[in-house]
Amino acid sequence: MADCHFIVFANEKGGTGKSTTAVHTAVALTMMGHRVAVLDLDTRQRTTTRYLENRVESRKRLGEDLPTPDFAVNEADNLAAFERKIDELCAETDFLIIDTPGRDDPLARISATRADTLVTPINDSFIDFDLIGQVDPETYKVKRPSFYAELVWEARKAKARTGGEVDWVVLRNRLQHIGARNMQRMADALAELSRRVGFRVIPGLSERVIYRELFPSGLTLLDIDHFESVGMSHIAARSELREMIAGFELPETSR
Repeated sequence: MADCHFIVFANEKGGTGKSTTAVHTAVALTMMGHRVAVLDLDTRQRTTTRYLENRVESRKRLGEDLPTPDFAVNEADNLAAFERKIDELCAETDFLIIDTPGRDDPLARISATRADTLVTPINDSFIDFDLIGQVDPETYKVKRPSFYAELVWEARKAKARTGGEVDWVVLRNRLQHIGARNMQRMADALAELSRRVGFRVIPGLSERVIYRELFPSGLTLLDIDHFESVGMSHIAARSELREMIAGFELPETSR
């Protein structure tokens, strides 16, 4: 593969599991033997960076091999410097993962135009659905795409002008806490909107306490051998994580 594959995690709404998903994806690809770099664009929260810093500390403390991607917080304050930074990271990696802030951000928009895979995690509720589409309050039929979907549409057109393609993946997180009727309404609305604006829908990570508990240690569900105790919930969570990674349909690399 001549160039690295850009995976951009983007959602202008916070609290959707974006950084958790980005970290688990980065670690999973690293464990698979790929060269991976992570660029954190959220210079305020730095959740992804803090997670991976905790992982480095755990590696030192445990004296164990915990495969860890390269990672950095974006320090570029202009477009030219940002472009140079991502080109520099891409030259040395198979996959470049960019985690964007949970707000409108100019560099996040630029990242979307560079994305090969654009991942938008949403919680399984119509509050989060409103980010990408508006529905009728009585029929729950999609009335129109929302502003964010239009932004992605423009980013995809920009990528197409250079001969590229953006695979937009909407990730449905926290599925199990939603009532059956509402879950079906969400599924129908997502299917309808996906046909109109062209994204794929795959299941993401359930609402499990374990994901929040892993942050201080920087461990992921793939590091289960390093857990003090393992229950069926850990096994199930690891399985859904592996299914999510497979659902991204990322390319194999030859490096």
